[in-house]
Amino acid sequence: MKIDPREWIALLLVPGLGPGTLSRLVEFDVNLRDLLDGNLPEGIRLRPDTAMALRQKPASFWLDQAQHIQDQADQHQIECVCLGAEDYPPLLKNLPDPPPVLWFKGRKPSLYLPQLAVVGSRKPSQSGARLAYHFAAELAKSGFAITSGLALGIDTQAHKGCLSSGGITLAVMGTSPELMYPKSNANLASEILDNGGCLVSELMPGSAPLSAHFPRRNRIISGLSVGTLVVEAATRSGSLITARLAMEQGREVFALPGPISNPMSKGCHELIRQGATLVDSTQHITEHLGALLGYLSESQSTEKPRVSISIKPEWAPVLHTLSYDQMTFDDLMQKTNMQYSALQNVIMELVLAGLVTQDGVYLIQTDSAGIT
Repeated sequence: MKIDPREWIALLLVPGLGPGTLSRLVEFDVNLRDLLDGNLPEGIRLRPDTAMALRQKPASFWLDQAQHIQDQADQHQIECVCLGAEDYPPLLKNLPDPPPVLWFKGRKPSLYLPQLAVVGSRKPSQSGARLAYHFAAELAKSGFAITSGLALGIDTQAHKGCLSSGGITLAVMGTSPELMYPKSNANLASEILDNGGCLVSELMPGSAPLSAHFPRRNRIISGLSVGTLVVEAATRSGSLITARLAMEQGREVFALPGPISNPMSKGCHELIRQGATLVDSTQHITEHLGALLGYLSESQSTEKPRVSISIKPEWAPVLHTLSYDQMTFDDLMQKTNMQYSALQNVIMELVLAGLVTQDGVYLIQTDSAGIT
């Protein structure tokens, strides 16, 4: 079907015509140009102000404004794909309110890759940030593109982890693609583009970061993805909104458990109680989604071993205890029930082996140790 993006853009400028209304009109096979001409089909009811705007102003008025917006997009090397077009992302099309116009900057083929969303807190614990980075890096090696929201915290670590493995990552933004928010992630956005990824938004060029934009973009993060992984999240957070939207969309939802003392673990625990899959390794995710993506079973068995050096038996309690949290020496001694001198020797050996690092008073398991 031949799609004129200006028609979609023009209709989005009309008061009362949002994604939900426009997707329903598409279901009824309403001709877009007829709408712009004010020819409203029988049986289609629109808001009074919407119908009046379409009847009072000619199609040329709306199309001229749409052309101006498209010219802005061209200046910033932003492209778009419209609902109804053959190249519209197929998973996104299944939403009840898909974006009528999806704007993107970067390599278009990345939109059609098998994507996994990785989301979580903007203020994660150090272990949460480390896990997001690690999981994204390993999932990228398994063949997933990693999709997140370019926010601080877990989103940032997910994008960076994916890039560290040479993977492709997509950032779904709460602004238009040419406006960076937060500004501190401008360099990260450039890396995403340089490595074959995409900056994606349903917002037209020039759209600023308004608070109402971010909850709406969450449906696109989950909608583009075959599954969503939540690393850390409070009980009321945008990450949980994304996960619940994924559940409503019939997509897989995965959640990392964490210490009950960490308030950022509560959202993940709540999701697990609601039916999300508890995961503590990337294999749990590839086992669920591998068949869907056409992976060969052998590919799952070729994951890198999580530990590449010989682990002494006395190291195991410490590595297991540090797997999901940072900890002080005193807390570690209490949890492992080890004597002071014995624990001190083990910590020294682990630091020398590169399996544990120290950040101030906290001990942290490194990625080299794996997730046990």
